[in-house]
Amino acid sequence: MPVYNYQGFNATGKTVRGTLDAESQRALKDTLKAKAVYVTEVWEGDKKSDSLATKDVDLGRIFGSRVKDQDVAVVTRLLSTLLRAGIPLVESLSALVEQEENPRLKEALDDVRQKVREGTAFYLALKDHPKIFDDLYVNMVRAGESSGKLDLVLSRLTEFLEAQVKLKSKIVGAMVYPIIMAVVGSSIVMFLFTFVIPQVTQLFQDQKKALPLITEILIAVSGLFANWWFIIFPAIIGLVFAFRYWQRSAVGRPVWDKLVLKLPVFGGLVRMVAIARFSKTLSTLLSSGVPLLSAMDIVKHILGNLTLVDVINSAAISIREGDSIAGPLKRSGHFPPIVTHMIAVGERAGQLEDMLENVSESYAQQVDARIDALTTLLEPLMIVIMGGAVAFIVFAIMLPILQLNEGFV
Repeated sequence: MPVYNYQGFNATGKTVRGTLDAESQRALKDTLKAKAVYVTEVWEGDKKSDSLATKDVDLGRIFGSRVKDQDVAVVTRLLSTLLRAGIPLVESLSALVEQEENPRLKEALDDVRQKVREGTAFYLALKDHPKIFDDLYVNMVRAGESSGKLDLVLSRLTEFLEAQVKLKSKIVGAMVYPIIMAVVGSSIVMFLFTFVIPQVTQLFQDQKKALPLITEILIAVSGLFANWWFIIFPAIIGLVFAFRYWQRSAVGRPVWDKLVLKLPVFGGLVRMVAIARFSKTLSTLLSSGVPLLSAMDIVKHILGNLTLVDVINSAAISIREGDSIAGPLKRSGHFPPIVTHMIAVGERAGQLEDMLENVSESYAQQVDARIDALTTLLEPLMIVIMGGAVAFIVFAIMLPILQLNEGFV
């Protein structure tokens, strides 16, 4: 019978280690579970040193493995399923800790389990890990614990997280091809201007004849890159970093967020995404029992645009003074009339959550359609731009060659 080494926690939360004979790892865990020992790591006989070495040198910690939204969504769905099956919360968390592969999420879940075992409320234990479980997550869990419907709230939360992951993946996927095309194309053009074209244009300059204007422009631009590339490239990189710093600063971000909403095509898309997030999140929070003002305070953090955040802040102040939700949103001018009208109807009918869900689904579909249209437009646009750049270079080089040939005729 194999000999296994194990590590885990006992009923009091103390770390325990030991060695035990068992037919399999599953049998070992069942035996220890009967003794109220929750196993977190198992290794067989001679593999102890390797396992400990792996534990001591945690590559996930060294390289900072990130907890993705998809990881949190999977854990939330599993926890909801376990609770719905009647498994106690601490035992459900133990099962999640055992099966989780992401080291950061595993450590967070382990800490949450330990605190819950010691009597801390579940939502308070989650609150100690804000980079993994945000305010939205914590407040929904709090509402679920208060109402005794934690499994149902976690199920709704899972649907929300998966919808957000899908939307984010859709946007990122639509931008990957144009960005790759832009980077590769720009790199090729800069390489031609810096290293290839100067050698070709030198032949024209040796002829000491008047060159076409387009060729003169090509030579001037090429010379600029060839002679000053060690300044130009760092300057471009520096400008990009400076812009990113300004864009995230307290001074620059409000200006940039306001400008983004006014951009043609992209401004409308940003607003649609924000409205879809606002409607879906507020609907999820309200249906989970979170008070309206608390829900509004949470919702503003997921919009990603300070101009729209100011709108939500103003709306929250008006609601606190007795106003409706639709009124201040309509007065802001940033929410389309159809949205505010549907919200107003939902408020009057006492079906605000359902109406917000309808708004969210409608705008999610519009976002999908707009992204598909932009993707369809961007691909040929990038090809035209790249083709134009290549055509300019070819025409600028061929034109003086053709003139030379005419001179010999």
